[in-house]
Amino acid sequence: MAPNITFLGHTSVLIEIDGVRVLTDPVLYSRLLFLDRVVRPVGPENYADIDIVLISHLHHDHCDVRSLALLRSAVVIAPVGSGTYLRRHARLPRVVELAENTTIERAGLVITAVHADHDGKRVPFGPSAPAIGFVVSGKDTTAYFAGDTDVYPEMASLPMPESTGLDVALLPVWGWGPNLGPGHMDPIRAVDALELLEPATAMPIHWGTLFPRGMRRVLPSSSELLTRPPQQFAEAAATRTPDIEVAVVQPGQVWAPQ
Repeated sequence: MAPNITFLGHTSVLIEIDGVRVLTDPVLYSRLLFLDRVVRPVGPENYADIDIVLISHLHHDHCDVRSLALLRSAVVIAPVGSGTYLRRHARLPRVVELAENTTIERAGLVITAVHADHDGKRVPFGPSAPAIGFVVSGKDTTAYFAGDTDVYPEMASLPMPESTGLDVALLPVWGWGPNLGPGHMDPIRAVDALELLEPATAMPIHWGTLFPRGMRRVLPSSSELLTRPPQQFAEAAATRTPDIEVAVVQPGQVWAPQ
């Protein structure tokens, strides 16, 4: 059984498994450094009563300390080496650091940190902590949140319960601007990952939410950059992995298993 999922935009996703509310990489404000949110704001109902927050890495568009400060009642799980920074700057009382390939249990969920092929250092100033993804398993449900990563061969053997397999994979398919740097997946490489992961359902994330301030006025292709990547992913997946459902969910919308 797949979890209920609300795509809040970029890589902020509310995952509800067995009554536990898990929020990934929360970016909840309309402005972030030089980036503007170009879709409707996140409503407070989407980050109320959060039990667990997962931080994939310390880049500003994945680890926004202002947003994290709204979530101090939650347990925050983040890469090893990030705890001191998060406690100091977001004043988070409960931070758990996870190294790659380590597992903890919280609120009845089993959470494993897995590899991410991405540079997780906070720039221009901040700690050097690795980027990670997460496999989250409930009683009969497993989800993979990739965070920010390029495809890598070991995706074919991520740790997950044999009894359930992978119900849903949350895969990045773009970024926040006109170009992708190293350590990212475009829509086609995300389908490469899909072939390795073999989930029941895939949901594209990391698209259509943040864009450099003022660039939409001078870049004619900005609308296509914001909306086309998930469609390219769905089209390529329909050809190469036709047995895998692709759920393209707009920011702010909910996806629930049928």
